[in-house]
Formats: sequence, structure tokens, C-alpha cells
Amino acid sequence: MERRSQVIAVVEDDPSMRRSIERLLSISNLTVKVFSSAEAFLERADFDQLGCLVLDIHLPGMSGIALRSRMIETGSSLPTVFITALEDEDIEAVATRLGCVAYLHKPFSPDLLISAVNSALSARPLS
Repeated sequence: MERRSQVIAVVEDDPSMRRSIERLLSISNLTVKVFSSAEAFLERADFDQLGCLVLDIHLPGMSGIALRSRMIETGSSLPTVFITALEDEDIEAVATRLGCVAYLHKPFSPDLLISAVNSALSARPLS
């Protein structure tokens, strides 16, 4: 499987941010699937097709941190790029302990997100 054919899952509750990330990744020749919540991601994501996850930390319902923790508990090694609008060193430390590939503060540059996603895709073992 080629890395570029892997799906990048984006979990972001803000509709405009979700669309912006989807467009940016799509014009970068990446396949994107978006979800508005952690619960929607768990219900509908095809985990076998995923190359990485772009995950907002502050979501209604299950947080991004809780989702990442749950995925680790179930044996998932899906590379994750955390995104957040809040400056919180404690949460950033938790995200780092959970093995995130990158931790980006909104607003982030398009190049920074693309670089983080490419690093995450490179970290994902090929099936």
C-alpha cells in the first residue's frame, strides 16, 4: 500500500476549521475523512485504511486525549497529530506521553500541518 493512498482522519468539532483542514490536505493530494466528534470517529472510521489521525484535543463529549488513550488501550498505534486552540502545558505533556507525532497550536501554518501529517504517515508501518 502506498502511503499517499492512506486516509487521514480529521476529528474536529468546529465546522470551519474541519473544512479548512480537509481542503488543505486534499489539495496536497491526501485522502481525507472528517469527523465532528470522537464518538463519530469510533463509530464510522475504517481503521484498516487510516494512515494517521489529526485530532482536536477539546471536543464535546469524549476529548481528544480520552480518544487517544482509548485507542492505545485497544492496541492502536495510529500516528496522531494533536491540534488545539488552548495553551496548556499540562495537556501538552499528556499528549506527548500518549505518543503524539506533533502538537500544533491553532492557528497553525498550512506548511506545519502538512509536515506533521507527512511525519505521521512516515511513522505508520505499511501493511
